[in-house]
Amino acid sequence: MKVYRFDQTGSIDHLTPHDEPVPTPQRGEVLVRIRASSLNYRDLAMVHGNYVGVQQPGLIPLSDAAGEVAEVGEGVDLFKVGDRVINTFHPRWLGGPPPATLGSQSYGSHLDGWLAEYKVVSQEALVAAPANLSFEEAATLPCAALTAWTALGGFYPVRPGHTVLTLGTGGVSVFAVQLAKALGARVISTTSSAEKAERLKALGADAVVNYVEVPNWGDAVRELNGGRGVERIVEVGGAGTLAQSVRAIANRGEVVMIGFLDGADAGVGYNAFFRSGGIFYRISVGDRAGLRELVRVVDTTGLKPVVDQVFPFDRALDAWRHFENRAFLGKVVISH
Repeated sequence: MKVYRFDQTGSIDHLTPHDEPVPTPQRGEVLVRIRASSLNYRDLAMVHGNYVGVQQPGLIPLSDAAGEVAEVGEGVDLFKVGDRVINTFHPRWLGGPPPATLGSQSYGSHLDGWLAEYKVVSQEALVAAPANLSFEEAATLPCAALTAWTALGGFYPVRPGHTVLTLGTGGVSVFAVQLAKALGARVISTTSSAEKAERLKALGADAVVNYVEVPNWGDAVRELNGGRGVERIVEVGGAGTLAQSVRAIANRGEVVMIGFLDGADAGVGYNAFFRSGGIFYRISVGDRAGLRELVRVVDTTGLKPVVDQVFPFDRALDAWRHFENRAFLGKVVISH
């Protein structure tokens, strides 16, 4: 089978194809014929050494995929040959509090990922794919969509009438717009261009703030919600956007910290956090139970992931280059 590995880091040009044997599933395992995979910012961060965690060299990249069951090992009772499946981002986090080993069991950083033609995993590391999605669409769910869903669940789930703030037009943010609207929430989004603002509005955003034209967008967002701030912020920017998120959050609203797109110093003092009255916490995608719940939501609502562009497997490097340019809206997918 064909696989891609980063034989060394530092540049996406080091992505190298390899010929390797098709693995054989053992007891409790499933062989997946991978039909599509998708990119996330963490994949790029690992290549350039900007990832917040440790990365082992020489691994197959990508944490998200969809495919069909090609073979099952002894004792497998969750799936049969031909079933359409997607993987869980954390292969051993089934539900409840995250295990202490969570950070050492991630695809692309500690385990071989999904940029391959076949992969063997435990049956517990898969869930059934949504019936209404193509493989390319389904491959966008394991990280970005589940992260958005987990962020909206929070300590206190988003309810109809709440206002959610999303930042930019990456995969998590776009899914957050779609899912928040499915929950009956009002959505305010930020972006850098009029063209992207129109696309966000077409997806359901009720208001959009151009953060280039309005550098103090936190105050603008607060005013758009009657001066009280918003109930939920899906904070994907990191240190560079946190100061404005602090200004935008409502008293007892939740700022769910996900990303690290901007590595600048946050420049936020204790008093700003104290005055905001907000609740600030970090999440790491979500568990298998959450992914199954998300699949039910997608099936029930008919939600369609926003796929910016699909590249064939033999042009995987072109997909990485397109992703690195950051000119996309939604998800970049590789079709296997």
